[in-house]
Amino acid sequence: MSDSIADSIAQATAAVRHRWDGTPRAGIILGTGLGSFARNITAEAVIDYHDIPHFPRATALGHKGHLVCGRIGDLSVVTMEGRFHRYEGYPLSQITLPVRVMHALGVQLLIVSNASGGLNPAFGSGDILVLEDHINLMFGSPLRGPHAEALGPRFPDMSRPYDPELIEQALELARRHDFPAHRGVYVALTGPNYETRAEYRFLRAIGGDVVGMSTVPEVIVAVQCGLKVLALSVVTNLCRPDRLVPASGAEVVAAAAAAESRMSQIVLGILRRQPS
Repeated sequence: MSDSIADSIAQATAAVRHRWDGTPRAGIILGTGLGSFARNITAEAVIDYHDIPHFPRATALGHKGHLVCGRIGDLSVVTMEGRFHRYEGYPLSQITLPVRVMHALGVQLLIVSNASGGLNPAFGSGDILVLEDHINLMFGSPLRGPHAEALGPRFPDMSRPYDPELIEQALELARRHDFPAHRGVYVALTGPNYETRAEYRFLRAIGGDVVGMSTVPEVIVAVQCGLKVLALSVVTNLCRPDRLVPASGAEVVAAAAAAESRMSQIVLGILRRQPS
């Protein structure tokens, strides 16, 4: 990381602090699958991304482009209503800048959501995957380039990017609320096109359970920052190479919205267990 990235973090953090003086313990990235979750937050400040220096604009379907700062119960949180993707043309260092700003504000836990295509034949549309590992096929890392030691280790360990205790808690909450949830491996590609049948076969063969276009860059930075991470994915379209049905962005958003209440039950349950 260069000095320019450190300056970007400082300037973005100062802009948030100008509007909100809270000390968040949890950060939440509301991707497809948790688009309306912010209604659970008692908002103390809602900041448009274009009012935060160096934040990109969210252009993906269903991504609103607000930073919502406030509380869920007694827990102070900062929440991204909409994330950024590599297919939108942003560099990975800019896509992950909000995670560094969350860390600078005081966040210790990061919860990330997304929608994905189901590679594992045991998964059904609307099922929840709790990520226990990932495969990065974006062919890039947000940590590439000049490095500043103050932002974390140059070579962060990725043997357990997702917190094992949080994984177990999330699965237990799904069982308690009686809906399907699995643990598994998320494969990240750049998109925005969906994959071919041959690609689906390849991704399943290398160990992928679902495939998507986000999350991994943010998780890499969160691990470098020393944050605990929980990532949840709602399985939308089913990637069955031998009986593949064409997918559309609108259908993925609709399928994710139908599963949103289940995702929210897990996230709220996890947050209620965090010390305020």
